[in-house]
Amino acid sequence: MDNPGWHASRRAAQEQRDSYRFRGPDGRFTPVEQVFPMQDGFVGGFNPYAHNMNSSNPPTPGFAPPHQPGMPGDMKLRMPSAPMDHHSRNGSRSTMDSSRHMSAVERSNQLRMARMQPHLQMMCGPLLRYDTVTEDGVWRGAALVVTADVGSVYDPAPTLTYTWDPDEGRGRTRPQRSTSISHRHGRSFDLGPHPADPTAMSYAPPLTEATSMDGPRSQARQAVGQEIWVYEGNGGTSTFWRFIIEIPLSENEVQVRYNVNNGQDITFHIPGRFDTMRQAAYSCNGFSAGVNPDDFRGPGFSSGYDPVWVDLLMKHEEKPFHLLMGGGDQLYCDGLTREPEMQDWVTHPDTEEKKRMPLTEDMRIAIDRFYFNHYCNVFRSGAFARANCSIPMANMADDHDLIDGFGSYPDDLMRSPVFSHIGSRGYFYFLLFQCFISPEIDGYDDSGPQTHWMRSLIIGGPGAYIPYPSHSFLSYLGPTTQLLMLDCRAERKLTQVCSSHEYEKVFGRLNAMHMGVEHLVIQLGIPIAYPRMVFLENFLSNKFNPLVSLGRSGSMLKGMVNKFNADAELLDDLNDHWTSKHHKAERNWLIEQLQTIALNRRVRISFVSGDVHCGAVGMFKTLVKNKKQPDINPAIDHRYMVNIVTSAIVNTPPPGAVLSLVNNLSTKTHATMHSVGTDETMIPIFSTDTDGSKQKSPYIIGRRNWCAIFLDHTNGDMVFDLRVEKVKGHGETVGYITRVPAPRWQAPPRR
Repeated sequence: MDNPGWHASRRAAQEQRDSYRFRGPDGRFTPVEQVFPMQDGFVGGFNPYAHNMNSSNPPTPGFAPPHQPGMPGDMKLRMPSAPMDHHSRNGSRSTMDSSRHMSAVERSNQLRMARMQPHLQMMCGPLLRYDTVTEDGVWRGAALVVTADVGSVYDPAPTLTYTWDPDEGRGRTRPQRSTSISHRHGRSFDLGPHPADPTAMSYAPPLTEATSMDGPRSQARQAVGQEIWVYEGNGGTSTFWRFIIEIPLSENEVQVRYNVNNGQDITFHIPGRFDTMRQAAYSCNGFSAGVNPDDFRGPGFSSGYDPVWVDLLMKHEEKPFHLLMGGGDQLYCDGLTREPEMQDWVTHPDTEEKKRMPLTEDMRIAIDRFYFNHYCNVFRSGAFARANCSIPMANMADDHDLIDGFGSYPDDLMRSPVFSHIGSRGYFYFLLFQCFISPEIDGYDDSGPQTHWMRSLIIGGPGAYIPYPSHSFLSYLGPTTQLLMLDCRAERKLTQVCSSHEYEKVFGRLNAMHMGVEHLVIQLGIPIAYPRMVFLENFLSNKFNPLVSLGRSGSMLKGMVNKFNADAELLDDLNDHWTSKHHKAERNWLIEQLQTIALNRRVRISFVSGDVHCGAVGMFKTLVKNKKQPDINPAIDHRYMVNIVTSAIVNTPPPGAVLSLVNNLSTKTHATMHSVGTDETMIPIFSTDTDGSKQKSPYIIGRRNWCAIFLDHTNGDMVFDLRVEKVKGHGETVGYITRVPAPRWQAPPRR
């Protein structure tokens, strides 16, 4: 549940009331967030000067003061540097001593930074997006960059160059460029410099010929950028460039090095032909309104956004991930309501008149301006930017990627001119920045391999309140593993999650999978196996609720109601849940359909979800009515499905009272699916806390987290390693492992 707590809600309400409305020299309002082109050295999210800067914390997304042009103010990734141990201290001194004996020319050559030729004024990127692996074994994905047209040279068109060595792993070693970076409690971790760090050479020796990518079978390809969208704002126009990347899988895992216009090299990894991808799943990459990011900034970090991301990157350095799974709320767009042009609508006291207010041209411009600036700011900043340019992404939208609660409000609000336009533009920018899809360029034809650049795409039914159909994805993860990312936002209504048309398209694609698939991972933004809160849903939706009445009256309880239609603030979150009274029947039907697919295709189905800002594991299994009998062995139980809940990698957990409530509800028996032979429960995997002490509530853990997912090739188990932050703001995580066995039942004979 997206509940940052009472104090945060009050702060958010106060911040909304204090939203400023200043006009610049041109007579236009000053936006709450503004971005400018990056310097070459900051491409990839690394600020080489951070360790020498007394910089302030990065502004909360959605309320950032305008940066000064040309300044790297939004590049504030700072790796932990204190307390230092003797190893890192000596290493730094050794580097400085060796530099002291060089001539000025030698020092300049050693620290020389690759600059893009022809030059591009980078606004965001490069970002990486994974698509799938084709039937003939070709890895497909894309890179995206956004460039300011002023100052960029487009003749020739921007070009991405990527190289790899198919013999890597067969006697040839990967280039090693590493350094010791001190971390919490004096421990030292080998993280290595960021490939786009212009001072990386001062931390590590240069690559030698013996370790460079110049083997006898090394491959080099170029992809010419395709212009897929142009944004026009106060600062001029910016162009979105997409580069399609295709790499034949080799026998072993390989490292791919790429750059744009001969700029900084950045690397990512793809698996071997017979390997299954290692995945890192996360959700809720931002702070709710009213939350102070400094409360989550541990020693050595310049931002509360970075600690857990740095932990993920450290694990990536130890054993590279092939996929970064964004499970929803990859950024929080709720700050749109603080844009000055939106204030007359946001603060209008009459909710009925607010629904009828027309969308003005100033509002339309402000909405696009916010999404563009906010995406650029978040996706190019800090440790997250380092991850999204070096681990190919696969993302799905949840409500905050658009606006808080979109799809789960009453129909009259959802269809209102202003609110429906907000959701429409939010979904458009989700497709653009997170999926590299431009509907005007790419269309909606998913009928064949040549009809759309994304082979994994499943186009569903029309959006309920937006002018776009749903976009789901079914992607290859390995010879026996597939990933389904189900779009549960585009078609969402108060009484519907997905349309029958979307389900029909998705099930058709699932039933077309080859019979060798043993694991199907389904990403759902909202957990599908999670404690019910129907009583709270009923209480908050009651029109006689005294707390809501006081909130609407403008009292000190104003934070209890939302700013859109003055309903209870938490009601949209509860209405979002699969287990809400509005969606329970659809949920139960969906589980039954998936059980049939699991049985007939002999495939193990597992869910990965986010949204609720805590870690948990739910489970479905075959109902055993005689309690004296043991449960069916999960390996032969086609109904055995776990729901890994990983949330949030950045945001604050719910208050302690809410966590205690959810833990207590986790013990309740739910008979809603007993009629179809299915039981459901929560798995008590948190018997100990992150410090090893006994945990009173074993079902839910209220700490920031992410999840590493990999296949155990020794027995076919899919392993979900939920990585939970050990100490608030320090980033270092402790693992809680759930193993899901491969299917060992016999599929019924095919008719």
